[in-house]
Amino acid sequence: MLVMRRLLRDKIAIICLFILLCIIIIGIFAPWVAPNDPNKINIAHKYADFSNRFPLGRDHLGRCILSRLIFGIRITLFYSLFTMAITIIIGCLFGFIAGYFRGKFDEITMRLCDIMLAFPSQVMILALVGVLGVGMFNVILANIIVKWAWYTRMIRSIVIKHSRKNYILFSRVSGSSLGFILFRHLLPNTAAEIIVLATLDTGWVILNLSALSFLGLGVQPPTAEWGMMLSEAQKVMIGHPEQMVIPGLAILIVVAIFNMLGDCFRDALDPRENKYDLFIKD
Repeated sequence: MLVMRRLLRDKIAIICLFILLCIIIIGIFAPWVAPNDPNKINIAHKYADFSNRFPLGRDHLGRCILSRLIFGIRITLFYSLFTMAITIIIGCLFGFIAGYFRGKFDEITMRLCDIMLAFPSQVMILALVGVLGVGMFNVILANIIVKWAWYTRMIRSIVIKHSRKNYILFSRVSGSSLGFILFRHLLPNTAAEIIVLATLDTGWVILNLSALSFLGLGVQPPTAEWGMMLSEAQKVMIGHPEQMVIPGLAILIVVAIFNMLGDCFRDALDPRENKYDLFIKD
């Protein structure tokens, strides 16, 4: 509650959450929000200027850029959030078991994480996609395989720190069940720090998925995706720079929002700031 109260007093956090919520709502209701069919081709009107029906103009195939940008939210943002959610779940599962129980499982898990983290992440992702084949599913799977080890190690360290605190030790001595300790004490008290890790890294996932789509390894035409839109516009970046600027700005804005949200969450958890809350009355 203290973290949320301090977060809600942060104007930057409120603005970022509002913008992000609006983007998510637009993506959910894309078929009703988009002014045109994102895949409808009209070569006769390619690179058409901005108009009332096509507010952001048309691309090299005469398709509505705004409609493709709106539908691209579903791929770029929603798939990134899905990738991050699965990675966090796997990291929490292994991190909690390794950090709370320790023992041989901890040793085996950490050595496996050391092996995974010894390879450059981008090289590993490209290698896995090359083996699995192109496609967004394989891109997501490659990102999860590469990133789970980092989250497992980070979450393990968070769990070890909290498992040594008095409220956990008292709960053990008082005879509380394992489920009660994990789900009523440990998970709620570590959730905020895990959210900070996930929020700060979501921007990286968005950039990574967009970059792989830009290289032709992610979604395939004619699916609307921001990285794919950048790839399609690179050949005309001199004559029609708006074709690249529009999806590029969309990626920039969303990544910046997640980075700023992560900073706001981190500031809300900063123990050096807690002293100011002593003077705040409910």
